[in-house]
Amino acid sequence: MQREHLVLWVSATLDCIEQATRAYHAGADAPWLALMSSSLREQAYVRHLAITFGFEAPLEGAFAYTRGLDDVIPVRKRVRAGLIAQDLLALGVSPAELSHLPQCPAIAPFVEVSDALGWMYLIERATLLHDGVRRSVAQRLPRAAHATSYLCAAGSVAGVRWQSFGAALDAVTDEAPIADRIADAAKQAFRYWLEWVDWNDHGPLARNG
Repeated sequence: MQREHLVLWVSATLDCIEQATRAYHAGADAPWLALMSSSLREQAYVRHLAITFGFEAPLEGAFAYTRGLDDVIPVRKRVRAGLIAQDLLALGVSPAELSHLPQCPAIAPFVEVSDALGWMYLIERATLLHDGVRRSVAQRLPRAAHATSYLCAAGSVAGVRWQSFGAALDAVTDEAPIADRIADAAKQAFRYWLEWVDWNDHGPLARNG
């Protein structure tokens, strides 16, 4: 699989985290892979963007207020929740509806940079799927092809972006306990993401599925 090749080639730290979180990968990837289905409907795309916005917007806020994180990796270059909002507006979601979308309440600024990097791993890993999802949306939902700015943010440079993330991780993991802490934080991030998706599957966004 291309993703695993990238992990092994780029960074020993990424490989470590990949192994530690492997049990969560299929569940985390499933909502993205569903957008590549031949039966994809626009409502499902809108719904998943809304779910992702509700997770990434507060997470980006937590990154912004995590002391020292920007010294390790340029946080602003990886901010994309605003692009999700832009896509949702282009798909007919009103500003009022956007402002009332549910947001994951349990995300707060991180005490340790290593914890923030573990959560960032979840978000960065997903970008490796985004170009395939973008092409699927453009092919199956021509009317939504103009609303893929979030998916385009990584696009064809997802591998380079992933490589630079791995380099940042390697720069701070000169001791095994730090790598272990990043991996533990990544596991927590995966659990929160899966719980967030599940809650929305049975909650206020379920009607848009």
